[in-house]
Amino acid sequence: MGPVNWLAVLIATLAALAVSSVWYGPLFGRARLAELGPGGLGHRAAPWRTLALTFALLLVSSSMIGHMFARVGPDTLAAKPWLYFMMSGGLAGAFVIPALGINYRNLRISLRLALIDAGFWLVAYLAIGLTFFLMAR
Repeated sequence: MGPVNWLAVLIATLAALAVSSVWYGPLFGRARLAELGPGGLGHRAAPWRTLALTFALLLVSSSMIGHMFARVGPDTLAAKPWLYFMMSGGLAGAFVIPALGINYRNLRISLRLALIDAGFWLVAYLAIGLTFFLMAR
């Protein structure tokens, strides 16, 4: 097992945060607002609190993905670079998105909103994988 690249973890977190800003801003902000209404799903926190919590939770995800890549090792990843995307996208597709789908189904949240959020998690995790891939070069 190689060491965790903590700089890549931090930059990957920032990359996923950037994806979040674009995804829930210009790309799907209006569609999400149309689904949730102006009040959202209840109490709205201050924007800086939302940003801080989003950063902290994405940091947890990036840290675990960084640990996973360190566990695989730099030699294997250099020989099989597609693993960065297969592993990070696979986590989103096999764990995060199904969990989100189950939760949204139980809460009776619309399919449209579920697809918007599922797309975000897939793209965010792929951005994390891309960051690690680029920083390994």
